[in-house]
Amino acid sequence: MLMETDLAPDWFESPLGVHLATCEHAYFDNEVADVFGFNAFQVGLTRFDFLRANRMPLRCRIGPLGPAQVRAEFEQLPISSSSADLLLLPHVLEFSDNPHQVLREVARVLMPEGHVIVSGFNPLSLWGMRRYFGKERLEYPWRGQFITLSRLKDWMALLGIEIAGGRMCGYVPPMQGEKWLDRFAFMEHAGDRWWPFAGGVYFLHGIKRVHGTRVITPRWKTNLAKSKRLAAVPHRVHDDERLVARTRDEHADR
Repeated sequence: MLMETDLAPDWFESPLGVHLATCEHAYFDNEVADVFGFNAFQVGLTRFDFLRANRMPLRCRIGPLGPAQVRAEFEQLPISSSSADLLLLPHVLEFSDNPHQVLREVARVLMPEGHVIVSGFNPLSLWGMRRYFGKERLEYPWRGQFITLSRLKDWMALLGIEIAGGRMCGYVPPMQGEKWLDRFAFMEHAGDRWWPFAGGVYFLHGIKRVHGTRVITPRWKTNLAKSKRLAAVPHRVHDDERLVARTRDEHADR
């Protein structure tokens, strides 16, 4: 199945698409910079490198089309079980015929304490309302099956993925004109304070928890400092001192 995010390059070249890509790059750059491990994967939207700020040895983009390093379908990822330290899903679930299976694959390939970051369009926003108006509602991205944030949290919880963070962006009205986007740019900066749950796009950062799993840390050897003691100093005993000590002992015996 070809993902619609890989079939709609024109929309991301529009003013609104460029604005969204800029916001998402800023979030992913900040979020992946301090995630450590060995294997990081980006699933979908392969035209963008959202792993560019990460420092893992293996950083791989997976998708059926576009500049992907691995060609694959998202319902059957060609990744070994419990091997991924970091997995990104930028706008994959709302354009999948089986989002539950995609999330099951995510849970399978993530290693214990592995990180997954999901971005999606928020149906409870101006962007969500935009799907019901105008002839463009049948085009990308408005024809996607937007998933509510609460539902996605429930799905992830059932798979043992604990929410560790998240935020929203895309508070500006979804207008294609660059002039209108500039005019409403103030809403992007004030959205977190004025209407924190009404952003057009949400991000969720989850961590796979496995019952009974304990992170193994290096066993550091500590050298205990030796207690400081006074060293014995040799002392020469003179003859008169010996005589006084012997006399004392004789009196003690009596």
